Amino acid sequence: MRVWLIAAGLAGAFGVGFGAYAAHGFPASSYESEIATKASHYALWHALALLAVDRLAADGKRWAHLSGLLFAAGILLFSGSLALKALTGDLVWPLITPAGGFAFIGGWVALVGVGVGWRRKAIS
Repeated sequence: MRVWLIAAGLAGAFGVGFGAYAAHGFPASSYESEIATKASHYALWHALALLAVDRLAADGKRWAHLSGLLFAAGILLFSGSLALKALTGDLVWPLITPAGGFAFIGGWVALVGVGVGWRRKAIS
């Protein structure tokens, strides 16, 4: 099973579906529509990143798995919290959104690890 390919598909489906809802389910140019659009865009961009992660993980790149975990966490925390805020008008846990942003940043840094070939030290 290719977990990052599945995650990319789910994130892409969410991004397209919620983007359509952002365009048609909220009043035009409303604050909720802007938040929903942002949630959709971040999910879609990181769905594409997860496709790259899937390819790198299939090639045995260890840091790719960390990157995928962080991207998936970012989609859930960042895009998910913005989606909930757009739908309910309330952000129950205000630190969830920035935690998702930090997860996204960590995912990109982990991709740097793939690129420079960082290796884990063996425990002896």
